Amino acid sequence: MTRATSSAPSQRMLRVGEQVRAAITQVLQRGEVRDDLIEKTVISISEVRMSPDLKIATAYVTPLGVADHTGVIAALNRNAKFIRGRLGNQLRQMKYMPEVRFRDDTSFDNYSKIDALLRSPEVQRDLDADAEDEK
Repeated sequence: MTRATSSAPSQRMLRVGEQVRAAITQVLQRGEVRDDLIEKTVISISEVRMSPDLKIATAYVTPLGVADHTGVIAALNRNAKFIRGRLGNQLRQMKYMPEVRFRDDTSFDNYSKIDALLRSPEVQRDLDADAEDEK
C-alpha cells in the first residue's frame, strides 16, 4: 500500500515547529546571543516550519523597528549553531536537535498589499456595484 503524499505539514511537524519556535523565542528573550545587532533588536518569530524528517527548522522572523531586515537575518544565521546548542534544555525530548535556519517573514508585507488593494477606489467601486445589484 502506498501512502498518499501531501505538501501540507503533518500534525507532528506543526507541533514540533511550535515547540522550536517557543524555545528560540526564549533564547532570544533571555539575551543569550552575544551579538550587538540581535541584542538591540526586538525580533518576532511568526512561524517555524520543520522538514519532514524534523532535522531542519526554518524560522520566519520579523525584526521590529528595522527598515532593512537583511543585517538582522544574517546575524541570526551567523549565530544559528549557538542558538541550536541553547535549545537543548527545552527540546530534550527530540531524538535529533534540528539545524536552525532563519528567513525573513514577508507575510506582513503581503497582508498590507492586500489591504491596500481592498481599500483602493476601484475595488470599492466594484463592491458598491455588487451591493446595489443584490438589492
